[in-house]
Amino acid sequence: MLNFKGQLKTVYRMKCIVRNAETKDLASIREIMNDAVLNTTAIYDYHERSDVYVQHWFESLTQAGMPVLVCEVDGLCVAYGCYAVFRPKDGYRFCVEHSIYVHKDYRGKGLGKMLLEKLIDTARQQNLHTMIAGIDAENVESITFHKKFGFAECGYLKEVGYKFDRWLDLVFMEKIL
Repeated sequence: MLNFKGQLKTVYRMKCIVRNAETKDLASIREIMNDAVLNTTAIYDYHERSDVYVQHWFESLTQAGMPVLVCEVDGLCVAYGCYAVFRPKDGYRFCVEHSIYVHKDYRGKGLGKMLLEKLIDTARQQNLHTMIAGIDAENVESITFHKKFGFAECGYLKEVGYKFDRWLDLVFMEKIL
């Protein structure tokens, strides 16, 4: 497990790079992903992701031509973002759903903004038409964040998830690219 303790600095002093993920980043991505699984409602799963799962996830996305980006700060992978086709039907091939996750010690420092800007640019370069965000309804910070990028709420699904002994609502937001 990577040790992020003592590495927290202000973003203004950090060297931040958004780049394509590499195999060497997968352990950090897994750590960030598992924190979201175990401690948040950002991912509606219950069990930690294994190295094999993350490797397969990474290979599947990259083989499909989908981006997996990381934000590297002072040599550490501290955030990642990606997107995939929204639904596995031909008619959805121009619509993607994205995800962005930031290590808990680096949240609120503009890294998610950097990743989303790059994901939107990449989607436009790939001639995609629509980008979707699926957000837990209680995650007001993420909803507000997406609104700043021109995403609009397009759906509200009540009690479609269950985690931490409670029902969860899901908000869908979309941006026409």
